[in-house]
Amino acid sequence: MNHTPINLKEKFSKFSECWSPRVIAEMNDYQFKVVKIQGEFVWHRHEDTDEVFMVIEGEMCIEFRDGKVRLEAGEMFVVPAGVEHKPFAENECWAMLIEPRGVANTGDAGGERTAEDNVWV
Repeated sequence: MNHTPINLKEKFSKFSECWSPRVIAEMNDYQFKVVKIQGEFVWHRHEDTDEVFMVIEGEMCIEFRDGKVRLEAGEMFVVPAGVEHKPFAENECWAMLIEPRGVANTGDAGGERTAEDNVWV
């Protein structure tokens, strides 16, 4: 067992790409991923799982077909399974995602924004 804490700032310093989640830990079959967000993402949904967004630094919004939620550093939001959503941030935002192992970042949308899965940092 490793007794070293995970330092989020250090993990964020190891990559620069936006919309490319990096795994930093696992708990059972769930992964904790850090991601840099800037600009608009694609409309998508995750049919079989909820998705947690936790803002570490900056601010972001998650748009829904019937409204949106704004998140600042220290805030989190759970997008329920099957709900179509589109994250975006005007300026670079650092966030943590918590979701089951193997979940594609673009959900059912696929396409060129789909990041490689299970990349650890």
